[in-house]
Amino acid sequence: MTRTSPLTLLVAAVIGGGAGYLLDHVLTSAGRPTFAPALMLPVLLVLLGGLCLALAWPVRRSLQDPEAPRVDPFRALRIAMLAKSSSILGAVVGGAALGLLLYVFTRPVAPALGSVGTIIATAVAGALLTVAALIAEHFCTLPKDPDERQPDDPAAGLEPR
Repeated sequence: MTRTSPLTLLVAAVIGGGAGYLLDHVLTSAGRPTFAPALMLPVLLVLLGGLCLALAWPVRRSLQDPEAPRVDPFRALRIAMLAKSSSILGAVVGGAALGLLLYVFTRPVAPALGSVGTIIATAVAGALLTVAALIAEHFCTLPKDPDERQPDDPAAGLEPR
């Protein structure tokens, strides 16, 4: 499994931002109020980030401390996949919140403070989820085995004597 690339997160954030901006534009064009996320969304995003870190900590401890109990590799893989998907989710939701915020601030009418507060909280929580999930993914990364050679290594074809 490869680690989550910054390009993937950037593309997810841009797609989320475009979707958030477009959603508010369509709602306003239809004469409806703009979208404001519920207050529980940022709370749940932060809790998910904490859960990712809490699940990944035993894996990190198992890799760092030889005295620590071993963790099942399939469990570590599942935690790493949860962290990877959570980082992408955090980027999408944070980008969508920034798109909503961009649309609200480009309108001639001043936005309500309550809706702007929840949008800002959602953007911050999305960023926190992304960072926590990337840290959890790093916790689940196995160190390179010195016996394994990469295919592009010039010494890969040489046999030991």
